[in-house]
Amino acid sequence: MTASLSVNLNAIAMLRNRRDLPWPNVISLGRIALAAGASGLTVHPRPDERHIRFSDLPAIRALIDDEFPQAEFNIEGYPTREFLDLVAANEPEQVTLVPDDPAQSTSDHGWNLQRDAEFLRPVISELKAQGIRVSLFIDPDPDTPAMAKALGADRVELYTGPYAGAYDDPRLEASELAKLESTAAAAAKAGIAVNAGHDLTVVNLPALVKKVPNLVEVSIGHGLTADALVHGMSGAVERFLNALQP
Repeated sequence: MTASLSVNLNAIAMLRNRRDLPWPNVISLGRIALAAGASGLTVHPRPDERHIRFSDLPAIRALIDDEFPQAEFNIEGYPTREFLDLVAANEPEQVTLVPDDPAQSTSDHGWNLQRDAEFLRPVISELKAQGIRVSLFIDPDPDTPAMAKALGADRVELYTGPYAGAYDDPRLEASELAKLESTAAAAAKAGIAVNAGHDLTVVNLPALVKKVPNLVEVSIGHGLTADALVHGMSGAVERFLNALQP
């Protein structure tokens, strides 16, 4: 099984937001990514709209519905009431719940499901009642997938930041990869699907794919956008799709 690729548009939106101008155009680049073979688009609408703006969401939904109906829309975020209302209005196929503080520059840790279970349980129920697949962002920990399954989540997304950050330390990189492998194995045993994301690149993806054969989806923004500056968006998507081949 080859994991699907969801292209995170936040880095593109961040570049756009440096000026009061409509380029780089989030929708146009999302279209190129999907035409090149990406399986979906991901956004993380933060409360201050410093990356994706709330007004981008209906246009992304329309792009998928009108031109790429086989693709999926994945919305990430911390489940405030405002976030849940945005989700309800834009009907993504998947919501990835993350424990972000509004002041964070990016997601840098997963949920503590022992502490946060009772907060998340009604949120997950609300989203699933709308027919939305729910994924929980988690740190590598073999005890966590079963807890996520018990809460009603459909998937867990493995936080790959420490693995990616060890790119210049082979021993640490192998250690972090082993944590991801054991957590994914625990997810398979618990019967919950596995996504992954954060700072993944064409260099570190192949080893992850080899160690996590049950990987269903990766969402990639920063590394793919950086690649697109050199290879173009279509070329970057092609490179990441090749890196995902088992």
